[in-house]
Formats: sequence, C-alpha cells, structure tokens
Amino acid sequence: MMSTEKMIEAIEKMKVGELVELVEALKEKFNVQGAPVAMAAAPAAGGDAGGDDDAPSTVSVVLKDAGGSKIKVIKAVKAALGLGLKDSKALVDQAPVAVKEGISEKEAEELKSVLVEAGADIGIE
Repeated sequence: MMSTEKMIEAIEKMKVGELVELVEALKEKFNVQGAPVAMAAAPAAGGDAGGDDDAPSTVSVVLKDAGGSKIKVIKAVKAALGLGLKDSKALVDQAPVAVKEGISEKEAEELKSVLVEAGADIGIE
C-alpha cells in the first residue's frame, strides 16, 4: 500500500486533466455526489519561506457566471483544464463554482485571463 506522503507526491505531479479524472473516478467509486466545495487553502507544512504572512500561498479560481458567451466559456474550460466537453459543460452549468483550487496566484491569474477572454465572470479567492 502506498503511503499518504507518496500519494500526495504523485497527485502533485499530475496534470489538471488527470487530476479531474481521478476526482471523478473517486466520486464514482465511493458514490459521492454534490457540487465541489471551495476549501480554504491551508499553509504548507513548515510554513512559508519568507514572504507576507497574511497572503495565502494558494488560491482558487471561481467561475461566478458564464456570461453571454456560455459556449465560448465551456470551450475555454475544456481547453484550460483538459476536461471532456460533457464535464466542461457540467462545470460551467454549476456556476458559481471553483474551477481550480490550491494553485499559485500566477497560475490563477493566467487561468482567469483565459476565461475572462471567453466571456466569463471570474473571481480569485
């Protein structure tokens, strides 16, 4: 059996699309239902190596609304997260919903710009 630490290391190395597939497989395997819940980012073990103590080390990108260009937003979510069309549409239909959680502010800003360009109303929390 793989240790918790080894599992976390393996998950950290996964691409977003692979991670989404894993989450979906776990939901199916353990019969878990419901919308994803945005979780507060916990500080990394050992703390932050310098930097601002008040700033979170990770953030979440939240799709507040698909706007008037829902199809463009679905396509942007599909491309950015590596999801299938059905999963992308389901995610967009759940708005407001966390699109991606536990990511750096830089990655969040990049994802936000892609989704805003498609017409979505996006927040970073």
